[in-house]
Amino acid sequence: MPGMTDLAHIRNFSIVAHIDHGKSTLADRLIQMTGTVAERDMKDQLLDSMDIERERGITIKANTVRIEYPAKDGQTYILNLIDTPGHVDFAYEVSRSMRAVEGSLLVVDASQGVEAQTLANVYQAIDAGHEIVPVLNKIDLPAADPDRVKEQIEDVIGLDAQDAVLISAKSGYGIPDVLEAIVHRLPPPKGDAEAPLKAMLVDSWYDPYLGVVVMVRVIDGRLRKGDRIRMMQTGAVYGVDRLAVLKPAMVDIAELGPGEIGVLTASIKQVRDTRVGDTITHERRQAAAALPGFKPSVPVVFCGLFPVDAADFEALRDAIEKLALNDASFTAEMETSAALGFGFRCGFLGLLHLEVVRERLEREFDLDLITTAPSVVYRLHMKDGTMKELHNPADMPDPTYIDHIEEPRIKATILVPDSYLGDVLKLCQDRRGIQLNLTYAGNRAMVEYDLPLNEVVFDFYDRLKSVTKGYASFDYQITGYREDNLVKMTILVNGEPVDALSMMVHRDRAEMRGRAMCEKLKELIPRHMFQIPIQAAIGGKVIARETISALRKDVTAKCYGGDVTRKKKLLEKQKEGKKKMRQFGKVEIPQTAFIQALKMDA
Repeated sequence: MPGMTDLAHIRNFSIVAHIDHGKSTLADRLIQMTGTVAERDMKDQLLDSMDIERERGITIKANTVRIEYPAKDGQTYILNLIDTPGHVDFAYEVSRSMRAVEGSLLVVDASQGVEAQTLANVYQAIDAGHEIVPVLNKIDLPAADPDRVKEQIEDVIGLDAQDAVLISAKSGYGIPDVLEAIVHRLPPPKGDAEAPLKAMLVDSWYDPYLGVVVMVRVIDGRLRKGDRIRMMQTGAVYGVDRLAVLKPAMVDIAELGPGEIGVLTASIKQVRDTRVGDTITHERRQAAAALPGFKPSVPVVFCGLFPVDAADFEALRDAIEKLALNDASFTAEMETSAALGFGFRCGFLGLLHLEVVRERLEREFDLDLITTAPSVVYRLHMKDGTMKELHNPADMPDPTYIDHIEEPRIKATILVPDSYLGDVLKLCQDRRGIQLNLTYAGNRAMVEYDLPLNEVVFDFYDRLKSVTKGYASFDYQITGYREDNLVKMTILVNGEPVDALSMMVHRDRAEMRGRAMCEKLKELIPRHMFQIPIQAAIGGKVIARETISALRKDVTAKCYGGDVTRKKKLLEKQKEGKKKMRQFGKVEIPQTAFIQALKMDA
């Protein structure tokens, strides 16, 4: 599109909502209604480009699209929409997107009402200073109750929802009203086209044909094809090869002005060179100061990723580097393990994030991986006054040097229909939770709990969904560290410690955890020719044990007739052999046993 667009005719907005409240479907309808994508190319969840997003029906990466909308007042507006994820694990994607836009559509399901993540994402929008337009979706469902949900939005979030837009994103009802609300109720961006260039790097990803593609939001100045640009954090200088806007496919343009969102390629070789939140300026005429940028994301869950076949290690390293470019909230460093060989210690924002990254590595790069037990970062306060961070329980130093151990705590917000409240409270108490607050909004309880993150990373989310038949919603934020009585539990198979299975547990629950783990491994490890003991130990003290009995070859088959002592002699001989075998025999633990054992119910 030639020339600059007048700032007054640009609207940048994102859509925030809980999972499954219809964000991506609403984005589809806005794209379809404005004819941005030809009818033959339309498909459901158009902006969810990854296979894994389409299969799970969730949005993982924030995606952008530029829509041109001829409004009823005769003006044509440029709308830049960022479709954001709803899951708590991808809150980092949400916070990035928020900084690039001025307004948000808050989508709430008219039958389910406000959920925990609606709150979390809306608060992020409010923090970013957004104007917010409430939109009630799915009003054609028999269970929809718009008046009740409007009240709930006002009670729980404190937003005026009387003039909320009522729509059904699936059928397309009310979509023109949404477009008008975007134009008239959301503010235009501010910016000075004559000032030195200042653009925010919102996202970057690797494209096999174009190299690194960088998404930018121009704040001040103009960005043209052929410009020499400088990244203010890294100091690197590049020449802009191509400028484009996403409709969702790339459409080349000559320049981007203030308030516009677009993408550029500049022969950047590695995604590592493009830090999300960096400020882009011209090489010659630089901006006076960089933009505040984003808080770097802090990984909260760590686990080891190892290739099943050691020869795939280089391929895994390459794959992790490419993914880490695309996903700024994922960290990785090399590690070695006695049981599993070479691999990486990776940090994630949560368990879903871990699952998605693992699945993307397996699919997009065709790798077979083993994942070790997820763990969180503990702080070890040593007796000499120093403090160490412990990422992997296998690296725990001798407990005699440790004064005390602190673990991360979270503040969890759970919204649940009151008929399931008892089950939720019991679950939180079982996980060493401390109740902070309990309030009601209509017939739904809002519970706030202080929980140890260690208890949440395993399977808390799954358990919560099962005890509430899927009706509870859950959101959390990290609050800090607190001292507790924590110990390292080691699993020994045939007297050898298996470092991939060692974990940190609370002393009061260690025995139960250990017994469950030994029972599970007894089912999973196949029988060998000799007896195998499986033990859980804390330090030198064994707290649980199971024994896998030996397979027995019938050595007495050739004895027929004669005295019973002949048989006894052969069996004794076999017993001696088994003893010797147990000493030197290696126990083969199948890969599936690792994964199954780690999926243990606490």
